[in-house]
Amino acid sequence: MTDITVLGIFVTDMTFFAERQPLMGESIIGRDFTLGPGGKGANQAIAASRLGATVNFISRLGQDEFAEMALSIFEKEGINPLLTKDNQSYTGAASIFVNSSTLDNAIIVDPGAAKLLTKMDVIKYTKQIQNSKVFLTQLEQPLEAALTGLSIARKANITTILNPAPATEINKETLSLCDYLTPNETEAETLCGVRISNLDDAIVAAKKLQEMGPSNIIITLGESGALFQSSTGLSNHIKSFKPGPLKETTGAGDCFNGALARCIAKEMPILDCIEYACTAAGISVTRSGTANSMPSAMEVTSLVKK
Repeated sequence: MTDITVLGIFVTDMTFFAERQPLMGESIIGRDFTLGPGGKGANQAIAASRLGATVNFISRLGQDEFAEMALSIFEKEGINPLLTKDNQSYTGAASIFVNSSTLDNAIIVDPGAAKLLTKMDVIKYTKQIQNSKVFLTQLEQPLEAALTGLSIARKANITTILNPAPATEINKETLSLCDYLTPNETEAETLCGVRISNLDDAIVAAKKLQEMGPSNIIITLGESGALFQSSTGLSNHIKSFKPGPLKETTGAGDCFNGALARCIAKEMPILDCIEYACTAAGISVTRSGTANSMPSAMEVTSLVKK
């Protein structure tokens, strides 16, 4: 049995570091540039695999150089790709601006062929989903595809995790299929209307989200860690861990979700799962890149023990 099946998109990340974003019609000189794998689904799959989980990845690619990059990366990372090839479209790409001084980022993502993921693209991998311990998805691909995957997993009694990113409205039918909903502060506000500026706000938002259908809520709070609202009604705050100076926050949420899925698949107690995921995400922000910043199991375990 596979630990995790991830449904999501792969894109090639083009990350530019500069002191500021250019104005319309303006060109500026950057400080640095990186090219590498990205897309929330692919990032989460890579994070989980590096942490020792066996991982399937369902997606849709074009037939181009970026698709070849994806296949090479999946092979290197030990991920089993479950792909639909689309010769009428192209593999996705993302342009990431990172402020060299503040490390804030702004991102444009074009999912390419993955924005055409259909219900049937997911249904054809029903057996692989059913033979997994955890099903994890996000919202960079069409909602119908996510709903289909969650439905298949729920019917097979597979643990389901929905990372509702990018932030968007989600119907109750989809939310009711989630064992774990993992928004950040912005995504939580979009879903339930509660602005989060402190831990008390996060608890209010989590309880309101729970009323919308999901069994358990985990709101990620950046450097403040995460808030867990359990199906039993208990709230727990898990603090973050800072192993080194901040370098880039892009991909930290994906690292958290991949690590969380890995730990749930390994049947760890849920608070230990969240602590582990916070630690993994804490390591990732000390490095540049998205997928390339994901830590190994040995790195995370050594810090958790400390």
